[in-house]
Amino acid sequence: MAERRAFAQKISRTVAAEVRKQISGQYSGSPQLLKNLNIVGNISHHTTVPLTEAVDPVDLEDYLITHPLAVDSGPLRDLIEFPPDDIEVVYSPRDCRTLVSAVPEESEMDPHVRDCIRSYTEDWAIVIRKYHKLGTGFNPNTLDKQKERQKGLPKQVFESDEAPDGNNYQDDQDDLKRRSMSIDDTPRGSWACSIFDLKNSLPDALLPNLLDRTPNEEIDRQNDDQRKSNRHKELFALHPSPDEEEPIERLSVPDVPKEHFGQRLLVKCLSLKFEIEIEPIFASLALYDVKEKKKISENFYFDLNSEQMKGLLRPHVPPAAITTLARSAIFSITYPSQDVFLVIKLEKVLQQGDIGECAEPYMIFKEADATKNKEKLEKLKSQADQFCQRLGKYRMPFAWTAIHLMNIVSSAGSLERDSTEVEISTGERKGSWSERRNSSIVGRRSLERTTSGDDACNLTSFRPATLTVTNFFKQEGDRLSDEDLYKFLADMRRPSSVLRRLRPITAQLKIDISPAPENPHYCLTPELLQVKLYPDSRVRPTREILEFPARDVYVPNTTYRNLLYIYPQSLNFANRQGSARNITVKVQFMYGEDPSNAMPVPLPGMKWVDNHKGVFNVEVVAASSVHTQDPYLDKFFALVNALDEHMFPVRIGDMRIMENNLENELKNSISALNTSQLEPVVRFLHLLLDKLILLVVRPPVIAGQIVNLGQASFEAMASIINRLHKNLEGNHDQHGRNSLLASYIYYVFRLPNTYPNSSSPGPGGLGGSVHYATMARSAVRPASLNLNRSRSLSNSNPDISGTPTSPDDEVRSIIGSKGLDRSNSWVNTGGPKAAPWGSNPSPSAESTQLFHEELALQWVVCSGSVRESALQQAWFFFELMVKSMVHHLYFNDKLDAPRKSRFPERFMDDIAALVSTIASDIVSRFQKDTEMVERLNTSLAFFLNDLLSVMDRGFVFSLIKSCYKQVSSKLYSLPNPSVLVSLRLDFLRIICSHEHYVTLNLPCSLLTPPASPSPSVSSATSQSSGFSTNVQDQKIANMFELSVPFRQQHYLAGLVLTELAVILDPDAEGLFGLHKKVINMVHNLLSSHDSDPRYSDPQIKARVAMLYLPLIGIIMETVPQLYDFTETHNQRGRPICIAPDDYESESGSMISQTVAMAIAGTSVPQLTRPGSFLLTSTSGRQHTTFSAESSRSLLICLLWVLKNADETVLQKWFTDLSVLQLNRLLDLLYLCVSCFEYKGKKVFERMNSLTFKKSKDMRAKLEEAILGSIGARQEMVRRSRGQLERSPSGSAFGSQENLRWRKDMTHWRQNTEKLDKSRAEIEHEALIDGNLATEANLIILDTLEIVVQTVSVTESKESILGGVLKVLLHSMACNQSAVYLQHCFATQRALVSKFPELLFEEETEQCADLCLRLLRHCSSSISTIRSHASASLYLLMRQNFEIGNNFARVKMQVTMSLSSLVGTSQNFNEEFLRRSLKTILTYAEEDLELRETTFPDQVQDLVFNLHMILSDTVKMKEHQEDPEMLIDLMYRIAKGYQTSPDLRLTWLQNMAGKHSERSNHAEAAQCLVHSAALVAEYLSMLEDRKYLPVGCVTFQNISSNVLEESAVSDDVVSPDEEGICSGKYFTESGLVGLLEQAAASFSMAGMYEAVNEVYKVLIPVHEANRDAKKLSTIHGKLQEAFSKIVHQSTGWERMFGTYFRVGFYGTKFGDLDEQEFVYKEPAITKLAEISHRLEGFYGERFGEDVVEVIKDSNPVDKCKLDPNKAYIQITYVEPYFDTYEMKDRITYFDKNYNLRRFMYCTPFTLDGRAHGELHEQFKRKTILTTSHAFPYIKTRVNVTHKEEIILTPIEVAIEDMQKKTQELAFATHQDPADPKMLQMVLQGSVGTTVNQGPLEVAQVFLSEIPSDPKLFRHHNKLRLCFKDFTKRCEDALRKNKSLIGPDQKEYQRELERNYHRLKEALQPLINRKIPQLYKALLPVTCHRDSFSRMSLRKMDL
Repeated sequence: MAERRAFAQKISRTVAAEVRKQISGQYSGSPQLLKNLNIVGNISHHTTVPLTEAVDPVDLEDYLITHPLAVDSGPLRDLIEFPPDDIEVVYSPRDCRTLVSAVPEESEMDPHVRDCIRSYTEDWAIVIRKYHKLGTGFNPNTLDKQKERQKGLPKQVFESDEAPDGNNYQDDQDDLKRRSMSIDDTPRGSWACSIFDLKNSLPDALLPNLLDRTPNEEIDRQNDDQRKSNRHKELFALHPSPDEEEPIERLSVPDVPKEHFGQRLLVKCLSLKFEIEIEPIFASLALYDVKEKKKISENFYFDLNSEQMKGLLRPHVPPAAITTLARSAIFSITYPSQDVFLVIKLEKVLQQGDIGECAEPYMIFKEADATKNKEKLEKLKSQADQFCQRLGKYRMPFAWTAIHLMNIVSSAGSLERDSTEVEISTGERKGSWSERRNSSIVGRRSLERTTSGDDACNLTSFRPATLTVTNFFKQEGDRLSDEDLYKFLADMRRPSSVLRRLRPITAQLKIDISPAPENPHYCLTPELLQVKLYPDSRVRPTREILEFPARDVYVPNTTYRNLLYIYPQSLNFANRQGSARNITVKVQFMYGEDPSNAMPVPLPGMKWVDNHKGVFNVEVVAASSVHTQDPYLDKFFALVNALDEHMFPVRIGDMRIMENNLENELKNSISALNTSQLEPVVRFLHLLLDKLILLVVRPPVIAGQIVNLGQASFEAMASIINRLHKNLEGNHDQHGRNSLLASYIYYVFRLPNTYPNSSSPGPGGLGGSVHYATMARSAVRPASLNLNRSRSLSNSNPDISGTPTSPDDEVRSIIGSKGLDRSNSWVNTGGPKAAPWGSNPSPSAESTQLFHEELALQWVVCSGSVRESALQQAWFFFELMVKSMVHHLYFNDKLDAPRKSRFPERFMDDIAALVSTIASDIVSRFQKDTEMVERLNTSLAFFLNDLLSVMDRGFVFSLIKSCYKQVSSKLYSLPNPSVLVSLRLDFLRIICSHEHYVTLNLPCSLLTPPASPSPSVSSATSQSSGFSTNVQDQKIANMFELSVPFRQQHYLAGLVLTELAVILDPDAEGLFGLHKKVINMVHNLLSSHDSDPRYSDPQIKARVAMLYLPLIGIIMETVPQLYDFTETHNQRGRPICIAPDDYESESGSMISQTVAMAIAGTSVPQLTRPGSFLLTSTSGRQHTTFSAESSRSLLICLLWVLKNADETVLQKWFTDLSVLQLNRLLDLLYLCVSCFEYKGKKVFERMNSLTFKKSKDMRAKLEEAILGSIGARQEMVRRSRGQLERSPSGSAFGSQENLRWRKDMTHWRQNTEKLDKSRAEIEHEALIDGNLATEANLIILDTLEIVVQTVSVTESKESILGGVLKVLLHSMACNQSAVYLQHCFATQRALVSKFPELLFEEETEQCADLCLRLLRHCSSSISTIRSHASASLYLLMRQNFEIGNNFARVKMQVTMSLSSLVGTSQNFNEEFLRRSLKTILTYAEEDLELRETTFPDQVQDLVFNLHMILSDTVKMKEHQEDPEMLIDLMYRIAKGYQTSPDLRLTWLQNMAGKHSERSNHAEAAQCLVHSAALVAEYLSMLEDRKYLPVGCVTFQNISSNVLEESAVSDDVVSPDEEGICSGKYFTESGLVGLLEQAAASFSMAGMYEAVNEVYKVLIPVHEANRDAKKLSTIHGKLQEAFSKIVHQSTGWERMFGTYFRVGFYGTKFGDLDEQEFVYKEPAITKLAEISHRLEGFYGERFGEDVVEVIKDSNPVDKCKLDPNKAYIQITYVEPYFDTYEMKDRITYFDKNYNLRRFMYCTPFTLDGRAHGELHEQFKRKTILTTSHAFPYIKTRVNVTHKEEIILTPIEVAIEDMQKKTQELAFATHQDPADPKMLQMVLQGSVGTTVNQGPLEVAQVFLSEIPSDPKLFRHHNKLRLCFKDFTKRCEDALRKNKSLIGPDQKEYQRELERNYHRLKEALQPLINRKIPQLYKALLPVTCHRDSFSRMSLRKMDL
């Protein structure tokens, strides 16, 4: 409120609102009441803290000690304190893959090797927060678990899903259609089904004990029990989580560090066969990467020789070990690419000669010719035998081939391969290899591959392939090196390969290639150790082949490996003089001269040199997890180990370092760590960090001095961590934590001086024997140990300044205290035997510096770049610190100690300083370094979250407060606060995700001001008593408001709710974008509590809900901003006609709402929606409205609180609320009903067919990005890393998570990849939605019941019962389940019985509404709903009867409801309603108490009357398709109600509704005018007010038909009779409403003149009421209407309708036979259109062959028609006016309104043809008169009168000429002139082609004077017409001349010539006068008579 605005305006001022707020207990604009002012006494000693600032937290540890809870055990106990086993330190042995460990056995080891081994074998030290998974980060609502929680839901039955059995019903309908369709005026009932049917039908089941007189309390109790049974416990299980990215508070457990493998490939060698078999052949496989020019695996040697061949070598080869017999190998490829080849090399025993010669036999001999070449082969065999004997030890290269690996992989899965057997052999070309097999595919694929990067090469999932390699290339003697091989391989990939031309060695090698299984059996590591699952040692093994990765692999070492591969590469004696035969080279490893030093690993590539020329070249590859192969790391480890062993001087390579130089060197080597290569750093990461941490904790002693390396080590750690962060981007999680580092902290890191007894040799210390911080020969510790602090380090005994007691005691005390109960955690701090240097004990646990303290200190004091790099990766140091703290507590047995004494104060100060500076960094840098600050912010939050588990929680709260303070002080000065507030939300959300969040909020505490230091007796006793008493003891309002006590004691909940209140506040500027975020935070918390097994007990849930009570108030504040879910279904029959001003009078508040709001401290603008959702249209909302999704989340939170909060507490609070606020609450519930309404299966199916990711979602995301709730930059950065797979634009159809509940307004959308959901999924969604709707509505019902109880208790708030009823009725109107409806009806019955006068006297509107709802449900297809609805309806009548002994009102309203239901509802089923009517009758018969009264008879009357209406409905159903018939029927029903004005009014409105549906606005307007006239009639009888219309007479200017509404007949009822004219319309405002609607409809119909007439009636009413506002609106509308008339004067723009005469002939039409109507059709309807419509419609009804349209408009002769057919005659008619009428009908409107006469013409000749020569052409004019004037309340009106006029040929000619002349005149005088039109008319009059026209007429009729004197007058008239015509032609020509341009001059001349020609021809004819006419002898009258007699008139009635 005001202070929030102040921060936006950067000034602070005290406003009245401020003062008011301080009085009222400071909850921003909360509905706090003035009557609660007495609470000022209570809180006077708290100063008020505005919501934008944090309050001081309660000191939680003190509070728990001073407020012991009386409960000893039980569920509530667990809410008070964290569980004892909250944190556990677990040592879990690490998995070893092999059966035997790889670690060497020697006892004396190099210290570095020993450290490595320890690092690879020691157990993982893991800190487990046992309940962590219960925090909100792992909220089951967001995971698949939702599905499990939804198991076993009952299926809710909804009427909308139950379709009535359509089949038989449809047949009946068709049958009815075919019967006759009469609408004669028979009295009602003669055609209605007899009452007899009703009496014999079956009722639904009756409700037991319905008629008993049970006391209300008892009924309430029963209802309550029934409502509360079988409820769904977890509301949120039914509601999907908001659509969020990964929740920010989720920190996943890092992966266990393990040995690195690439993608693994299993290669099995099956057989190798040559054309000839003469000698053993040896094969090897290895992988090569052509691009990197690198061999990427060790060799795999395999032997496929037959036993016979192996026999040849027996003398030379020792018996083979089983490990060498492997024939299958597993290759690992870390970087698979298109460049990897599997190279197969073959060797044979050494023999004389060149390789080519040796290979020759293999190339020429074929297996098929074996017999032919037998001798030659024998010879070869014997030669081979000799070589084997002599040179069996030696090998020579023989042949090779290669397989392009990716080809196999990519084609193995492709369609071309039917069998897994791939023959790789081709006839026509020599060389062949695998990828030739389908080069086209490979070509294309490799292109794709190169574009898509390495990911495409996937070796994990191809189909296994068996390859047969048929061709080998012989080795070239001079091209044996790897360099040559790479050239060959590169060449192989080219289509025109050089190799193709080589002659191949033919052979068959079969190998299988497949993805390696997860855990293969019988497997050996590269060290030849057996991998686990090695059931039998005798089985042929599979070898794992060591990979030499093509590029660096960044994975820390976790296993011991120390292998050296030696590859002799080349030997070259070619350029040496002398012969060089049979020279062999032997390579052997010597153990250097000095036996104590192992020979250091030689770096790759040594050469023997002779005469400066290379002779011999060996490559050495080391695969070692002991040797770093990095000089900087080597040096660092060597120095640290030297310190450890205390051996000086230190030798590193050639350097010798003396002790005095050591400190310098050590510091240098620490800072040089940064220059080492990244790969070794990562590989030795664990050891490296361990050593650095050790240096921090135990400063080494060098030359007697303690050297403090803390700072250097801290810097080194920071830089190493940043290096990893920058270079290994792919390894980060969503918070930017590098996974290698995270797993180091989680699994590896432990306190440097405390180890469980590990299995590693030697003592358990990190550096073996501990030499640190103790001078070698002195038992006294140096005084300078703690250089940076002069304070004693011991925190257990201040007297000991750090000198340990005797070691034995030390060990004994440790063992004694700890016992051996903690599994595997025995502490060995180094006893006397462990210390190799005599009896000097190792430092005791207390006397070293503790790592977390040292770390905190280093961090606080560091500055500059070090501080910057530490900030960049703050998370790492925070997590290290926390783990160190936990370990410290664990090893010192302090995990159970009181929290206040766990850590020294210094450390707490450091932490406070650290947190404070980091918070200020966040505040000051958030705009510049967005991404870094976001990381820092979350790191800090996680740190505080962790601290809550181990430290003094009050202290942590104060840290949180200090962060808050920094943020809020910055916020005041920011123009756009949203980014910072967004960061604060993340911060808060992470802290609140603590698994003991509820406990931290002290849910069991009372809001007693925590002022008294010692607990007073009274407060102690009050706590022991139950919940209800302490409710009285504390101010209830404090629990529901964000008061200072609330925010102090429920600290975190207070912060959350405060954020919510501040952000949702409409005046909070710039925070709009955060709505979703803050609402999600609350939603997430609640849904997590909801599913938390610890809070499943309702009593506990109530305590948890108590933390959120202010939520109700906050949401009530937001009512005007919530998304209006009700707008979507206003057509549901809610009264739309309430005028806004009625509402105020109805809401019943005595003070005006504005004043009330001001008192309550709310700003006035919130009045925009004064508690009614119906008025949204009239009141403009000034607030930004929340999105539907946010509103929905808020409302579900509200429902959760209402569901779980303690009812007595709610009731007490409701009692304190004002009427206004209760109405607000009811509005909120009203909204909830609409929000959670069941959508129905059909909607789900429809939604399913749409694509389901709505663009709306995108819009919301966009808004958020623009408004800055997510740093756009961070979003971008994350996306660039592929971090945000679910980024807004990432993928339209969902994420990589396989399933995640998402929702939009449209509700659930599973985010599966496929769009179409299966039937089952749709069913499941509908099931859940149904259960949610039911549960939500039941919660609303529970709340309504509490409100009603409140009213019963206070008896002063009856005015809100109307609101309760409104919500109830609204819920009945929505789509509800049967379960809910029965409870709803029960509540409604109870309400009516408690407050009968409420319905029958005050809320009469609602009574009508209730009747409508009940009837609606009485016609439900579900029997339980029907039986409850009919019971309610019966009781309603009964109560009404008992109140006044006459239930005319309910009778009336039920009848009207049924009428409107029948008139408006499409899918209404009368069959079901009949059953309900029968049920009501049955109740009446069984009701013993009222048997003697008139009641049963009255019920029966009513039921029979309803039954009548129903029968009308059946009739209407038949005509559903025939709009005219339907309206006729409704018209007749309305006529039948002439005596009961209310019902007639209902039917008139039904008709108006039907017309509006079909856009017949004029007719709808007429219905409304008729309604208004009817109301006026009765109003004028009831009230004598001068300004009201005097009945219908007043309305006749609007329509002459209105008089039929006049109440003049004898059967008029007097309006003051009970139940008559009681509807809402029979009031002045009702009349005004009807007229306003009528005006609106006229306006839509374009009849603006009528609008004026309507307003003429309305204006006096408003004038009398002095309602200037209304008058101004009306005059505005009038002005609009008149200006439209002006603009559309010609009438072309306003088309009012086209009229047709339609006659029906034929018995098939029933009583339509021989009836004629005038139909009014929409403007510009063509004859063809209406004819098509009617023909189609009746054709469908009677059969197309039966219906015939009569094409002419001649009179129909019935005798000539086929009796079995149905004939329709349709003629276009025009309105007809007599000459005298034309004086009044001047405008276009006049000529189209109030029409009763129509005319059509039929041409004929005397001999029967229709058309003939001019002199024989006659014409018949037919004039029809209708029973009512158009427009009327229906669109077809009967013809009541018909007359015909026959015109003689000369009269026809006269008419034609007059028409032509008129056209000319019109075209000439048109303004603005229209030359085209003018020329057209002229051309038609004088043009050469048509001067036949006028000229011919003149020649036929004027050439001679007629012989018959009767025709003289016609002759003369025609003559004058021609005279006029020529004059008009002349005018037209003159006008045309003035309009044309020069280009038309010639045309004009032509026209003029034609005109003169015509004039000349006509001249003699025109000038000849009939002399007889000019004799004045004859009396004129006589002629007139003869003239009139002459026109043959025929009257036809």
